[in-house]
Amino acid sequence: MKLTDYKTLGKSGLRVSPLSLGTMTFGEDWGWGSSPETASALISRYTELGGNAIDTANVYTKGHSEKIIGEHLKKTALRRDSLVISSKFFCNMYPGDPNAGGTSRKAIIESLENSLRRLQTDYIDVYWMHAFDPFTPIEETMSALNDVVRSGKVRYIGVSDTPAWKVAQAQMITEFRGWPSFIGLQLEYSLLERTIEGELLPMAEELGLGVMPWSPLKEGILSGKYTRSNQGEAQSGRNGSRLNLELSDHTYGIIDQLHVLAEAKESSPAAIALAWVMGRAGVTSTIVGARTMGQLNQNLQALSVVLNTEDVASLDRLTEPVLSFPIPFLRDGARHMAQAGANINNRSSVVPDLLPEDLDDVY
Repeated sequence: MKLTDYKTLGKSGLRVSPLSLGTMTFGEDWGWGSSPETASALISRYTELGGNAIDTANVYTKGHSEKIIGEHLKKTALRRDSLVISSKFFCNMYPGDPNAGGTSRKAIIESLENSLRRLQTDYIDVYWMHAFDPFTPIEETMSALNDVVRSGKVRYIGVSDTPAWKVAQAQMITEFRGWPSFIGLQLEYSLLERTIEGELLPMAEELGLGVMPWSPLKEGILSGKYTRSNQGEAQSGRNGSRLNLELSDHTYGIIDQLHVLAEAKESSPAAIALAWVMGRAGVTSTIVGARTMGQLNQNLQALSVVLNTEDVASLDRLTEPVLSFPIPFLRDGARHMAQAGANINNRSSVVPDLLPEDLDDVY
């Protein structure tokens, strides 16, 4: 696979690379991250290889991330229209102003205008609702997003970190009203975070949203730098240093398997972990962040990793998630229904009867 193996995002004709360049680490305003010079070099490396999807947000490094991207576009020959630039609204950039954050019409328009100015562009390709705002009616949010799309300042809209029921409600409202619908869903997904497989991933598949996972290496835990042998030693990270004393034996078991597969495939644990996420059903483009060129190159190795059925199964068994109700109930209920039906001969009922004893394990 290459960065030029583009995929369409959800129910749209928008084509994006299988790996998106995440820019939360662009700028040192949070006390960690890449200098503007390094960040610009990372963009150049990614785009030179054919990558076209750059993901940012108004709040990343206090707006500096967007400024770095805008300055890069201004000083290079890179054609703006060749890129898919995404940004997000929701986070409040002005503490003390109750209307500067959230998903209200006022907040959306203000956030959009500020992001356009920092990015030095006339439009944003995908404008993402960064998180669920329980204080704003979803009708107001979708109406405002319809207006900014119609204005030409936004091409498509997406949603991130929002309950499945609220996303479904938004999609139905837009379909009924004839407004633009969300085409993508951003959410945390990794070998250490698979609970989205219960509700969010099936919802995305049913409603036609392309999935863009973030934190596929679980804040670096799956990068390969944390091992049993260096347990207790300080490791560099986005917050300076981190002791891996907190990692459980179960987590180390996953890391061990990543090292086994990495050795067998002459790759890295990070690349294996990323390849697993990239291969999941419904995933369109996986967001990878990098503070250094070495980290970016390591992440790009995932494009050349091929996991066979046995490889995937070994990781699946180690990381099977505990899903919330009603997923276990429905899954177990279906098994008991099938067993009960097999015990009943010569019955023409479409739905087999459940025998009392078959319900013991269900309830």
